[in-house]
Amino acid sequence: MASDRRSRILEQVIEAERVDVNDLAEEFGVSQVTIRKDLDHLAQLGLIQRQHGYAVAIAPDNLLSRLAVHYDVKRRIAEAAAALVPSGSTVMIESGSCCALLAEELARAARGVTIITNSAFIADYVRGAPGASVVLLGGDYQAESQVTVGPLLEQCLQNFHVEALFIGVDGYTVESGFTGRNHLRAAAVQAMTRRAASVTVLTESAKFDRQGAVALLPLSAVARVVTDALLDRSTADHLTGAGVTLTTVPVD
Repeated sequence: MASDRRSRILEQVIEAERVDVNDLAEEFGVSQVTIRKDLDHLAQLGLIQRQHGYAVAIAPDNLLSRLAVHYDVKRRIAEAAAALVPSGSTVMIESGSCCALLAEELARAARGVTIITNSAFIADYVRGAPGASVVLLGGDYQAESQVTVGPLLEQCLQNFHVEALFIGVDGYTVESGFTGRNHLRAAAVQAMTRRAASVTVLTESAKFDRQGAVALLPLSAVARVVTDALLDRSTADHLTGAGVTLTTVPVD
């Protein structure tokens, strides 16, 4: 189906940042004309940029693009995470596509949940929801990822302590634990972790066995992982063996 192919194309463009039209046509077994139509569709949605003979990612951390990749699975992950949040509670949510959908789930349900976040994208994403109650943390603004980081953020965090922090990740290996791609964002996550009683990771199973550039959190700092059912058995056993509560959602 065209929609499935476009989702897979978008995922490749985001991961590789720049993909050749000829390579895409060969991989998907369709004509270059078909691939160009797919890329034009994605570009019209503002998810990628077109260059002569290439598709280019807008930015590696662009959440609008990342939300479109495996949206249904990410929505299920967000719904499973939302079910863990008691009505009337206050939670912290860091940036990430699954995290943005979690914030939307909580705000749409209007259950009196207050969201503390360093993500300007999330604050904007839920602004029209009936139950949107957001505290946006200050700090140095990273325009690409639309998050605040740095010493001012850490000062703001001193005013809060919550039961639950929800974060996204860029990778995980047994040797390195959970990883990210930006050291300032990693420091922000670590600071938020110190102000939360428990940490829950929301991520697709594809992120496991990927190595991010920056150490984010060790496995021992995480209480729960919510992911999809394609997580391989050995990784699942490793997580649960370390005392992590594992929740998986269906992929179809």
